[in-house]
Amino acid sequence: MIPPLPIMYVAALLLGPLMVAASSGVPYEQYILAPKSRNLIPVSVHSVNGSVANAKSLTQSSGDGATFRGVSSVTYDFGKNVAGLVSLDVGHASSSSAFLGVTFCESSLYISNQASDGTADAGLDTPLWFPVGKGAGEYTPEEKYLRGGFRYLTVVSNTTATVPVHSLRVNYTAAPDQDLRAYTGYFHSDDDLVNKIWYAGAYTNQLCTINPKHGNSLVHLGEISSSDHIELPETDTWWNNYTITNGTSTITDGAKRDRLVWPGDMSIALESIAVSTGDLYSVRTALEALFVLQKANGQLPYAGKPFFDTVSYTYHLHSLIGASYLYRFSGDKDWLSRHWSQYKLGVQWAVSSVDSTGLANITASADWLRFGMGGHNIEANSILYYVLQDAQKLAVELQDTSSAAQWKRIASKIKIAANQKLWDDKSGLYIDNETTTLHPQDGNVWAIKANLTRSDKQSSTISSALKARWGKYGAPAPEAGKTVSPFIGGFELQAHYLANEANSALDLIRLQWGFMLQDPRMTQSTFIEGYSTDGSLHYAPYTNDPRVSHAHGWSTGPTYALTAYAAGIQLTGAGGSTWTIAPQPGNLTTVDAGFSTSRGKFSTSFHHSGGKYSRFSFTTPSNTTGEVFLSGTKGVLVSKSGKQTALLNGSATGLSGGTWELHSQ
Repeated sequence: MIPPLPIMYVAALLLGPLMVAASSGVPYEQYILAPKSRNLIPVSVHSVNGSVANAKSLTQSSGDGATFRGVSSVTYDFGKNVAGLVSLDVGHASSSSAFLGVTFCESSLYISNQASDGTADAGLDTPLWFPVGKGAGEYTPEEKYLRGGFRYLTVVSNTTATVPVHSLRVNYTAAPDQDLRAYTGYFHSDDDLVNKIWYAGAYTNQLCTINPKHGNSLVHLGEISSSDHIELPETDTWWNNYTITNGTSTITDGAKRDRLVWPGDMSIALESIAVSTGDLYSVRTALEALFVLQKANGQLPYAGKPFFDTVSYTYHLHSLIGASYLYRFSGDKDWLSRHWSQYKLGVQWAVSSVDSTGLANITASADWLRFGMGGHNIEANSILYYVLQDAQKLAVELQDTSSAAQWKRIASKIKIAANQKLWDDKSGLYIDNETTTLHPQDGNVWAIKANLTRSDKQSSTISSALKARWGKYGAPAPEAGKTVSPFIGGFELQAHYLANEANSALDLIRLQWGFMLQDPRMTQSTFIEGYSTDGSLHYAPYTNDPRVSHAHGWSTGPTYALTAYAAGIQLTGAGGSTWTIAPQPGNLTTVDAGFSTSRGKFSTSFHHSGGKYSRFSFTTPSNTTGEVFLSGTKGVLVSKSGKQTALLNGSATGLSGGTWELHSQ
């Protein structure tokens, strides 16, 4: 007999209340991937092994049910990546010793009737086993066995018994506090693939948003096995019952794993969340879980509990970026003030590594799993420079002028030294540090994002050099071997836009994220954390391929990039008190996008062709001010209230909030 995992055997379906999104007014709702109900059933049968009668009936809300006869299994397809707690309604089995098992996987590569895909480097995950021979009724595992991400679910009978199954349901547990389809942001263009990528990013972050009581317990942390040598049916225990933050909802790095708070992931996910679902509460609980772990010397953690206590210079900086981003979108000055002393201490810890060269000397190797972090690293110094720019703005907000002046002096020296010591004019890229000829993706895109470059021409040169390295499956990250990193790729998108190379950004979105969304080995709904430059689903830093997460928040960069740059909506002051409207449509012809903050709605809508706008309008909240940049455009902006402002060299400043339209001259 197979030793069962602990289960609850109940006489009624334990799925909790249904939550149907009251979101009929949400623009472009047809693209939203989040389910309409938290009560899910599979949409189709993927495959059947052995003797199973009427397997398809479990894909229907009502029916006669399926019957498993002897050793057999059925793999069901939910049509997209989902998450939750499974329940089986089972009839009377022909044997009191009968068991049914359930396995899960995100990618079709790991469909198995013996094991689930991995949540640890230790190997594959053990199935859930239900002792259905005990009697008819509902079988639901303990909550710690909710599965954070799966598209495929396999029901397994491994005995000679006959077992009728009346229904198979999943209680969808992701984004626990959200009205799942009531997005506060939207994006639409004339390119359907680009639209789908925007919404897949939003949905990926929803799957990565969890009840903090169900973080990964990391029971096999540090144990490693190569996927090439995993011998079934040896599998690993797993459960999601570690409380990782306070509150009722939090954002994590991945849906299946790690289900922990990672600051690096938030540097992409936070902005994409802000312009789609608007769930800043889950961001705040995550950031607070990092700040509570800050050490007396100011160091912030590599990751939240229960991960190793590891020093990471760059992830320390990402926590500070997260705090700045949260303030930018929420405008919550009280929150910033409460954490200001911790923020300042964190900045001081970071700048304490700056040596006589003017650059930070990095001694901690931990980063986003890239190789060779250390020395006067261009990525770390670019991110530090970015943080110091943010820190100066926040200090001005809180009237901390002495800190702002100090940080300005340090930042200016970093910019000078980085360009003197690390710029390689021959390649048109920065080198990783003085001891190598490696030209990393991460450091070069961050140099543009941070404005560490000395000119627009230099940024454009980097953009062109990076594009020249693209392969069939996306932009390589040579600092991590033969790897395509959607995390660093998300920053590369911003870098191309910042270098005024909108078409390059769009080309990369279609190439890299188009591959991730459309490849049949993927979930066709969420974005994988990393893969190989040859297109194989191998992520170089890991030894266990089934462990790779197919729903990772750090891979959602296009969602924000398209809103901020293609649509051109950028908040420059707290909560959008000030703003910039600067669309870069590239080869998109029409764009209609927007999102809301506590101040109100921001939106743009336009038609652009042949370098000209035949239609352009935007809306910003009242009691806000901003500027507009429409490159190469002449005309007059007219507000709904009748105000007029002429564009001078394509720009207008000092505009008040409201709705404005472009009238051509």
